[in-house]
Amino acid sequence: MINFRDLKKPYLIAEIGINHNGDLQVVKRLIDAAFACQWDCVKFQKREPDISVPGEQKNVIKDTPWGQMTYLEYKKRIEFGKEDYDYIDEYCREKPISWTASVWDIPSLDFILKYNTPFIKIPSAKITDQQLVEAVAKSGRPVLVSTGMSTLEEIDKAVDVLKDNNTNFVLMHCNSAYPAPHPELNLNCIKTLKERYNCPVGYSGHEYDLEPSVYAVVLGVKIIERHITTDHNMWGTDQTASLEVVAMDRLKKRIIDIDEVLGSGEKIITKSEEIVRKKLRG
Repeated sequence: MINFRDLKKPYLIAEIGINHNGDLQVVKRLIDAAFACQWDCVKFQKREPDISVPGEQKNVIKDTPWGQMTYLEYKKRIEFGKEDYDYIDEYCREKPISWTASVWDIPSLDFILKYNTPFIKIPSAKITDQQLVEAVAKSGRPVLVSTGMSTLEEIDKAVDVLKDNNTNFVLMHCNSAYPAPHPELNLNCIKTLKERYNCPVGYSGHEYDLEPSVYAVVLGVKIIERHITTDHNMWGTDQTASLEVVAMDRLKKRIIDIDEVLGSGEKIITKSEEIVRKKLRG
């Protein structure tokens, strides 16, 4: 498990989410990519569709690569079960790379807690589910909470539950649009969350490009989460807002030395300047 307050460098989460389309071979390629790019963790989404899919969405007809089906049938079609997660767990341990999941309901939380995950994630869609937030907080695992499409009052309520039950949590600034437009990213909200809640803050980015994630690290986040894919042209709603492998590698390289470049903020004469100072000032 991770103590988020002790992180010395950005912790990178590769969000596989549902980009696997129910195919373990795609999962393996995405895990391989995250490991090769030296990201810290891969993440999935675990849900019981009968519980987590809103009632008005269950019977909506959806076109899928497997034909027309209801939205509920589609969610069940791409959901992994115990045998799949046993395989994922073993595959990640062999690399090694950590893995975890966002949980959408309490049965899914109970399911994921059977594995040795470094933290549990509460997605933006469930931050107002007080019962789930409390159950995750009481699980004993570190907690990440995405704050997309949420008011400060809604975040307040979730934070109150977290602080009553778990001190090791992170709020993830997030815009829940896929892709998220630049004018709506509002990265200065990272400072707002840090000041209001006095806790570590991360950034879950859904934009097309890399720059906002870099800016977020400059603003002080220690956790970056980005969706990943092997190909933007794959079927699925999240693919276009995800990073392909080359972009994953570029982002890692762009943020790795940001803290070193920013420095302490103390005004000093550096060692290399001392030589120049002596030469120019005598």
